[in-house]
Amino acid sequence: MRATTKVSGMWLGGGIAIGLAIGMLWPPTQLHAVATDRADNFAIATGPLDDDTEALFYLDFMSGELKATALSPIARKFFASFSANVAHDLGVNQARNPKYLMVTGNSIFRRGGGQVQPGNAVVYVAELTTGKVAAYAAPWSQAYAIAGRQVRAPLILLDVYPMRTVLASED
Repeated sequence: MRATTKVSGMWLGGGIAIGLAIGMLWPPTQLHAVATDRADNFAIATGPLDDDTEALFYLDFMSGELKATALSPIARKFFASFSANVAHDLGVNQARNPKYLMVTGNSIFRRGGGQVQPGNAVVYVAELTTGKVAAYAAPWSQAYAIAGRQVRAPLILLDVYPMRTVLASED
């Protein structure tokens, strides 16, 4: 019985040693979490603009206004604001009681010329009475966060896509 315990202990010790060695050799992976929530006529979500700065996106269902802001990692104050009118972009008829869904995702866009590019967060807004979804990104440069200067710009409408066909009489 003592020999079995000794062998089991060797296997356990060997497994721990191998696990530690692999953990030290494996490249570290940075974890990113997003949060979403909603109340009656309002939705809120977070998403990364770059590795150090996160955006807070919020949608007012009554006006169709999608806005975003970000905290400066240096000054620790809100310094960026972005906006778009989702109701206009999706062709929403406010009289039909719009029904919105909003989530964020990540996309590292290929960089073109110029310093300002879409940030890493994409916010998707679906509207059920039109059957359409829109994708937006914030125009972003890491220089904004480093400088800490106020930034105000429209959100970039990336695309609008029909999720489903909506009948004219459907509510």
